[in-house]
This record gives sequence, structure tokens and C-alpha cells, in this order.
Amino acid sequence: MSNQANSTVISNQANPTVAALSASAAYPLANVTKTAPQFEAITPRWLTRLFEWKGLDTGIYRLNKVKEGDSPLEVLCSLTHTEEIPQSFVNYEETPREYVLNSISTVINVQTRVADLYGKPFDQVQEQLQLAIESIKEKQESQLINSDDYGLLKNASDSQRIQTRNGPPTPDDLDELISKVWKEPSYFLAHPRAIAAIGRECTRRGVPPQTVQLFGSHFLTWRGIPIIPTDKLFVDGHKNPKGLGGKTNILLVRTGESKQGVVGLYQAGLPGEQSKGLSVRFRGIDSNGVGSYLLSLYCSAAILADDAVAVLEDVDVGNYYDYQ
Repeated sequence: MSNQANSTVISNQANPTVAALSASAAYPLANVTKTAPQFEAITPRWLTRLFEWKGLDTGIYRLNKVKEGDSPLEVLCSLTHTEEIPQSFVNYEETPREYVLNSISTVINVQTRVADLYGKPFDQVQEQLQLAIESIKEKQESQLINSDDYGLLKNASDSQRIQTRNGPPTPDDLDELISKVWKEPSYFLAHPRAIAAIGRECTRRGVPPQTVQLFGSHFLTWRGIPIIPTDKLFVDGHKNPKGLGGKTNILLVRTGESKQGVVGLYQAGLPGEQSKGLSVRFRGIDSNGVGSYLLSLYCSAAILADDAVAVLEDVDVGNYYDYQ
């Protein structure tokens, strides 16, 4: 026995490669720290946080307006005149616009065997529902901007649209937007690349934008108005554009019902309500052991007055190298 041990030692000294447990063999015994599924498409969705939201009882919102003339004085419609006080009334539009809430829905199916056997450390059903909810909310923000029916970009008045002066967004362009939404403007909305172009152009002119802190994050401002980033204002019609150039739009928005601004609409009191206008309902388990969940989000937006939104069109986002 002693001779055998000595022989082993001598052998190891002669061969510097010592037999040891390999990493691949050890791996099955090791604990692995795991993350929840990382969904790169998720954004901060600042727009939905900044909106003033109004819950509806029936899913319909009627926007009553005064029938106006060229001057506020023309709103008063005289019935009779006396030597003392003229008698008048304020007339209303006879066919006001009605907004019916839009539905964004999807169905999530999860095999119960999978949920039962592979439910730790992450609940498979909850992870699937959460990822679906995030996707729906991303769609919601996109619709608030781009929907043909109620999106801010498509429903801004023609009188509130202006063209860029010289390609990239300039301080003059931003001031022109402010002249369109001069009654208590709330924030600009722009693609991140458009915001970078604003910063470059303002710095080039010697007026670098200041910053403000909202929701624990810093935002550029112009004339004290925050410039909020969103990738739902597409560049060349794409959410994630390729290349360095491209055209986009910039919005200036006034929000709030009391300010006759923009108001977000949602259905209040839904069964299975998770957040404003969003519900999750369990549909049951079928004969194949598949559990089904219906996710529905009901929303819309109303521009209460034409001067609540202005659009700067055909903004050239350019690129950093154009300024070198």
C-alpha cells in the first residue's frame, strides 16, 4: 500500500497535469441564479404616466363644444336688444364628436403541467401574464400617438401643423410650436434621436437646453417645458429605424380636462381590473389541460380643443457626425 502511494506521488511529480473534477461534471450539482425573462421592447412609457386619465361608465365619451366664430365675442348670440342690457345665449355644436373606447386584447395559454412542474423560482403563469401586459401597454402608448381614430399625431388640427425651417429641429421650430400651444403647454414629445438632434442644434447655437427631473429621471427642456422621449413617434415610419438619418415628428401637448387639453380615456370598474382600463380574466382549463387567460385593455384619447396639440413635421434627426 505504501509502495502504491509513493508510486502515485512520483507519477504526479513527473506529470504536472493533475486529475481533477471538470467544470462540466460539476455543473449539474451547482445552483444557478436566474433572472426573470428580460423583455427588451419594454420602454418607460412616459406618455401614459403624464396623461390625465378619466374613467368612463359606459365606454363612450361625448365632447361637447361651443359653436364659435372668428372672435370670442361672436359666441354670444343676441336674442333681443334693450337700451340697458342685451340678452343673449351661448350656442353649442349640434353634432358633438363621440369617442368609443378602443379594445386591445390577447389570450394567453399556459399548459397546466408546465405551470405545475416548472413553477419555481418563477411562476410561469405570472411571468406569461406580466410579459403580455407589458406588450399591451406598449401597444396602448403607440395607439395614443398613432391611432387613426384618436391618436395625437393623426388627429391634430391642420392649423396646428408646421414644417421644419431647415431640416434638423431648431430653437425657432420649438418656439413656433409653443406659439401654437401657448396656453399652458405641458410637454414636448419626440423620438430619442430627435431629442439628440435638438440638443446638438441648441448647443451649436449657444443655447444648450436645461434639464428637469421627473419620476426620478432627467429630461431636457426648452423654455422650461420638458422634452419627453418616446419611440412611438417613429423615424421614417419605423419604431427602431436603421441607419443614421431619417424623418420624424415632434409634438407639443397640453393635458388636462380643466385646461381644455388632452385627456386619456379608460373603462372604469372592469372585472379583474389590474390597472386603468386593463383586466385579466381566467377563462378556464380545457380538456387538454391548457389554462387560458383573456387580457383586455380599453382606452382612447380626446383632444378637447384644437390648440391643445401642435405638430412639427418632417424633422430631420440627422446624426452626430453632421456636427463635427
